[in-house]
Order: sequence, then structure tokens, then C-alpha cells
Amino acid sequence: MQQTLRHQHTAFGNFFAGRARLPRFKSRTGRQSAHYTRSAFRMREGVLTLAKTSTPLRFVWSFGEVDLASLEPTMVVVSREPDGRWYLTFAVDADTPAPAEPADHAVGVDLGLTDLLVTSDGERIANPRHLVRKARNLARYQRRMARCERGSGNRCKARAKVARAHRKVRTARQDFLHRTTTALVRSADVIAIEDLSVRNMVRNRHLARAISDAGWGEFRRQLEYKCDRAGRTLVVIDRWFPSSRTCSVCGHVLAQLALSARHWTCPGCRTRHDRDLNAAKNILAAGRAVTRSDSGDACGADVRRQGPSLPRSAMKQEPRAVRHSA
Repeated sequence: MQQTLRHQHTAFGNFFAGRARLPRFKSRTGRQSAHYTRSAFRMREGVLTLAKTSTPLRFVWSFGEVDLASLEPTMVVVSREPDGRWYLTFAVDADTPAPAEPADHAVGVDLGLTDLLVTSDGERIANPRHLVRKARNLARYQRRMARCERGSGNRCKARAKVARAHRKVRTARQDFLHRTTTALVRSADVIAIEDLSVRNMVRNRHLARAISDAGWGEFRRQLEYKCDRAGRTLVVIDRWFPSSRTCSVCGHVLAQLALSARHWTCPGCRTRHDRDLNAAKNILAAGRAVTRSDSGDACGADVRRQGPSLPRSAMKQEPRAVRHSA
């Protein structure tokens, strides 16, 4: 109850400060969670006992390389997903990880829908389209739920099947993004990406589902905290930087370039460009301009850099908090 009141106090504080909307009650069919602070649980030799319970809580430990008996959590979160699965999360105080070994490599990344990302090295990673692959089963489960009477037991069972289908899509997307971002962080010291306004882009009703399924926002979030942990440099290029319309060889900038044009020829040097690969090379060039020691000759209003001990650009920036979970 004390932690619930703290969450409520924080929610109203964010609302009156203009950072969030008015707090709402939890949905009975949504995710449910309860936070237990250090005074509300007892853990001895791997046996967990929560407040107001007479018997220990039975759970299955998922990390075989960590000794549960030596774990000293600062908070315990008990949650239930909409599909009926229960989870137990421990928050612990962990040491700062050691920086990764230098890779002596820099890479620019251009995000897309056909190919999730194209690097400046020419590597292409196809978009797996997790939601499209499960759309048929998901639609069938949703039709079954729509035929059930509201409040009935059969509707609860049908709702759980819909939730399980969504969970499979969500976990597959997260696993794919984790593998992709981890490979990028391990292979490069400097990673340059473009600042995409996903919130505005999903307003396009023709591309909203495809953009949401790609998970561009989650991709950037994972890159941010993984670069911070590994000591890598993440450079975020301004969203108005014409990366696709600029020739990566001579620097000529096209006045217009249709979205359907996947290849184009530079009128200045007659170089044939692949749209995505050319954009990735330009993003890398802008990122290298920022990471140079003499950053005075870089266009600071077009690029933004993130990471520890990094120079500030000409644009006003607000530091983004990176959350660590254990």
C-alpha cells in the first residue's frame, strides 16, 4: 500500500507538472503488478516471503549462473500478464559493467520497412514482420472473442488466447531487436542513427501498423542503454538532415526524391546510388564529423550526440534518463 501511494503521488506530480496526463485506474484485463519494498518482504537463502503471507512464495528461477541464495534484492515486483502468466522480478544493486573492448570501427544505420536496417558497410537485415506472420491467427482469436457474451467465462478464455497471441508477437520482436542491437554495439565503437519521429509517422494510417511492427522506438531505446553500458558512442542525426537526397560521393543534394525511388543517379558525378545504403553512408559521415576532436567544423545543428563525456551540439538538448534493470 505504501508503494502504491508513492506511485500515485508521482503520477499526480507528473500531471500537475505537465509531463503526463491525468492518472487513470488500472484495467482489470490489463497487466497487474504489485511492488514490495525492502520492508515488505523477507528473503533468506533463496526463500521469499511477502508481507501479509504466511507461507513462502514458490517460483522458478530463470538465471542458472546467478546464485539465488546470495541475492539481496532491494525491491520485488509481482506481476500478472493479460494472458494469465505470473512473473516475479527482483531489483538489485549491481556494479557498473566494464567497458567493452575497442572495435576500431564506426557504422551508420538507416532504418526502413522492407529492410529493418541497412548499415554503411552494406549489410542488410530484413524486416521479420512478426505481426504480419501472426495476423491470421490473431484475427481468428479476436473473432471468437467478439462472439462471446461480455462477462462470461468463455469470453475470459477467448481474451486469454488473444493475449497469448500478442505475447508471442511481442517477445519475438524484442528478441530480434536485442540480438540486432547487441551485434551492433559489439561490432562498432561509434554508431550513428537518424532521429525518427515515430509518434508523428504512425499518424499515417497506411503505414502505422508496419511502423509499429518494426519497433523503431524500441530499437533506439535498446541502443541507448547498451551503448551507455558498453562505453560506446551513439550519435543521433537530426531528422531534417537530407541523408537520402545527398550524394555520398560528391555531396550533391537533390531538390526532391520520391519515396518510391529506391535507386537514383547523381546528376553531379553520375554515381548510381542505392537509396538506403547511400543514406547510411551519409549518416555515418555526419556522425564522424561530430566525433572528431576538432568538432568546430561540424554542423552542430544537424547532429546530436549521446553518451558519456561527449561534446554538446548547437541544439538545446535535454539529457535522457537511461533505466537499468537487473
